[in-house]
Amino acid sequence: MAAPPASADVPRQAPPLPAAGDGPNLPEGKTETACEDRNAESLDRLLPTVGAGRSPRKRTTSQCKSEPPLLRTSKRTIYTAGRPPWYNEHGTQSKEAFAIGLGGGSASGKTTVARMIIEALDVPWVVLLSMDSFYKVLTRQQQEQAAHNNFNFDHPDAFDFDLIISTLKKLKQGKSVKVPIYDFTTHSRKKDWKTLYGANVIIFEGIMAFADKTLLELLDMKIFVDTDSDIRLVRRLRRDISERGRDIEGVIKQYNKFVKPAFDQYIQPTMRVADIVVPRGSGNTVAIDLIVQHVHSQLEERELSVRAALASAHQCHPLPRTLSVLKSTPQVRGMHTIIRDKETSRDEFIFYSKRLMRLLIEHALSFLPFQDCVVQTPQGQDYAGKCYAGKQITGVSILRAGETMEPALRAVCKDVRIGTILIQTNQLTGEPELHYLRLPKDISDDHVILMDCTVSTGAAAMMAVRVLLDHDVPEDKIFLLSLLMAEMGVHSVAYAFPRVRIITTAVDKRVNDLFRIIPGIGNFGDRYFGTDAVPDGSDEEEGGSAG
Repeated sequence: MAAPPASADVPRQAPPLPAAGDGPNLPEGKTETACEDRNAESLDRLLPTVGAGRSPRKRTTSQCKSEPPLLRTSKRTIYTAGRPPWYNEHGTQSKEAFAIGLGGGSASGKTTVARMIIEALDVPWVVLLSMDSFYKVLTRQQQEQAAHNNFNFDHPDAFDFDLIISTLKKLKQGKSVKVPIYDFTTHSRKKDWKTLYGANVIIFEGIMAFADKTLLELLDMKIFVDTDSDIRLVRRLRRDISERGRDIEGVIKQYNKFVKPAFDQYIQPTMRVADIVVPRGSGNTVAIDLIVQHVHSQLEERELSVRAALASAHQCHPLPRTLSVLKSTPQVRGMHTIIRDKETSRDEFIFYSKRLMRLLIEHALSFLPFQDCVVQTPQGQDYAGKCYAGKQITGVSILRAGETMEPALRAVCKDVRIGTILIQTNQLTGEPELHYLRLPKDISDDHVILMDCTVSTGAAAMMAVRVLLDHDVPEDKIFLLSLLMAEMGVHSVAYAFPRVRIITTAVDKRVNDLFRIIPGIGNFGDRYFGTDAVPDGSDEEEGGSAG
């Protein structure tokens, strides 16, 4: 959905918004032109001296500026944490990320405006995606042209629009994407690509941000940063000389031959498709405030309430066939008796919990795919056996209680890879929120053992499964393991993800009004780690799993 113009009576080609300092703030007897002339005179002081000594060439690369997941500002550090559900109780995406496009000439201040918008929004999970990452791979001839400033990087053909569009589509759908890293000193893509995942808001900036029709349709709001050409030239000179190891003659040659003609032919005409035009870039606080207000209103319309929906949905059904409960032998029931007893000491609680975890892991591994294989024994005889038919096994723990199951997994799976996901309950909304994740590379090829010690409503487990699916892990390769589950949680996960295998040592029937498992086990993390219990005896993790 495209954003509305700046006001109801403004045509689609929105006029420039007032810049901070216009009108009353001008000195008496001075016109805006006089002030601009004074500013233009000061630009000469910013130009580097021709032939002046320079620091050694730096390897500068395109940056996906949400990595690491924080934004440092002059006032504070904003962490990209606390992502609320981006799916409904069916496990399917119910809202797309809000995508903002920032266009404008080279060195117009697009990235600065983007960071100001991010700081003013003050919302988590904002991805800043730069078009600079998507230059095409050059041929050897084009490499030679680029080395002599004879290749036009300011032409639409220089960008990989197919990759830009596919990347933006996946980000809007909440999925994980890999973004190339472009090295401006060698004019090539680096071997390693960055992984971006999770966004409430996507800010896509670049000189050709509005140059493709399909790309325009993906943008919910389009902003053109309009900066004076002299200022843009000065900024480009400073950047290319100090950061990219270029000489002043080469930069000016490239500017006159490619940059300025491209702006006149391809970039400036796209101003007409912008919803908002921001003159003078970062100095225009009025425009930025307007943008922030609109984005906030869009985000409010997309808020969800997942946990309440889970509590009332699909609960009057038989337990699903994808559920496997460890056989309740006298030994298993005896261990449950010990860990459920509120009088059990912490040492005994840990000891018998670990025993149950080991049994649970061994039981879960029997559901992995195996194939026939023949080996030769030391006696020289063939033995017809079985071997694992997958590529690799990866364990993913839902912090904090889930990490207590990692030693049991490592004990039976040699060289297993481990990832972690931190999900917490928002104390104001009661909704689960994703705060952190660290997953191994190429996890999409693995069978994944997802571990959490207790599952009540299934809200945290559903969010964790959704994260794995967004990283392209096939649903039927996900195994959810838990020491104790409530029937509500089993139904919630199985209904949303019918191909996920659910494995536990016991299922309790009830969940109370506070979404606590009844009869339950108490707060597993507090009892295991010896931390203070939540006053209401919660099964949930305070600062950990959201159940």
